[in-house]
Amino acid sequence: MEWFSLAHASQLWLFFVLVLGIIVLPGMDMAFVLGSTLVDGLKGGVAALAGIVAGGVAHTAMAALGVGLALKAVPQLLSGMLMAGALYLGWIGWSLLRGASALGEVRAEASRPWGATFRRGLLTCLLNPKAYLFMIAVYPQFARPEHGSMAVQAVAMGTIIAITQAAVYGAVALGAVRVKAWLRGSGRAQVLAGQSVGAVLLLGAAWSLAQAFGFHGFEAG
Repeated sequence: MEWFSLAHASQLWLFFVLVLGIIVLPGMDMAFVLGSTLVDGLKGGVAALAGIVAGGVAHTAMAALGVGLALKAVPQLLSGMLMAGALYLGWIGWSLLRGASALGEVRAEASRPWGATFRRGLLTCLLNPKAYLFMIAVYPQFARPEHGSMAVQAVAMGTIIAITQAAVYGAVALGAVRVKAWLRGSGRAQVLAGQSVGAVLLLGAAWSLAQAFGFHGFEAG
């Protein structure tokens, strides 16, 4: 049996474009990598990135196992996941927006263990509303039995997601390293940076809540 159809392989570039478009949009994952790097330097950014990539792998596995289809079939579950992610996103955004200590104290030394940052990155990705919308709206369009082995397709698409996450969020971490010293010397810059990221996250939380209530409306209709 053919493991991977050429027709599906030719569609992976479109899958990559969609994944890239979703990942480059500011959101929970990007903000967490940015904040972790500004607080703990490149090591913190790498730990955050590793946790988020692990979360992306988990999402791919869930999609391959049909979790996305199950969520679509039971709108209450999907709405609950979107609401949980929106609340978590809003909490992070409010924490960043609320004042001068928004990003925490920007120090030369690490403030939290690598493992703790990794776990928070994993949780951030797992609660990201964008991931669940992607799981039900995009993934099923590309992973189909007629394209060959579902396991091979999942590995291929999961690899694309992981590499794209590493490239985009890695660039964010490297960029944050460059401004870390400047932020450490400018309290006002810390406030503005934190408030800007916080505002973006609050907007994302509002959008996620709207999506959650939209699914409730769909269910009621």
